[in-house]
Amino acid sequence: MFDNQAAHRKFAPRGRTAGAAASLGAALIAIGIGAFPAAGADTTSASRSATASAAAPAAPGLGSAGLMQSDDFFQQGLAPVRATVDLTGKQALSACSGEETMRELTKGKAAAYADVTWTFDTKGTLLTESAADGSTDTSAASYEKQLDKLVRGCQDEPRGHWYYGKGHAITVKAGGGSWYPAFNGDGKVAGGVAVIRSGHRFGIVELTGQPSDDPGYMEGIAAAAVNRLAD
Repeated sequence: MFDNQAAHRKFAPRGRTAGAAASLGAALIAIGIGAFPAAGADTTSASRSATASAAAPAAPGLGSAGLMQSDDFFQQGLAPVRATVDLTGKQALSACSGEETMRELTKGKAAAYADVTWTFDTKGTLLTESAADGSTDTSAASYEKQLDKLVRGCQDEPRGHWYYGKGHAITVKAGGGSWYPAFNGDGKVAGGVAVIRSGHRFGIVELTGQPSDDPGYMEGIAAAAVNRLAD
């Protein structure tokens, strides 16, 4: 396991470092379910100990099967190592949200919650996903708008701070959403974030790290996340 707090400190604006670090820490503690190694991981290595993807007992309405799985990453140039799943909705939403969680966003009214943190074989690369079941399409659409507004709040940052770039809409058979590239203080691509929805389910996915020079990899991650989120 690598120490990703330094990476979040590098990119976090206006005191959001604590929130990003809290997100990682809470996920790796895995209050709800626990850690599951990525499929194909080398179980003889302490740093890559593992078994399957993010499989874990399901919660009513939404379980870990609705989150991204190890098979979703390879086309994006990512080799997953470990997944830590939690079904309490207490993982910080993104580096932009500080310490706000999905449970706080929904005031505990969602039917179910599911979070996952993925680590990869590339040092400094981390993906977090937080999803919830809004019970109705209308409530899910409302929460999707709130998440999108939160993300857009990190598009305008002082020079030298990390920021999210222009939003891009995405639509797939299972649903849709918006994805945004992330840039570090030097203006270089450094991951991205996506707000997604499929019916009455919604969520946010954030990647820290750079699989390639093309920020379009976030479109692939967003599409995969929407497809997994579908009932």
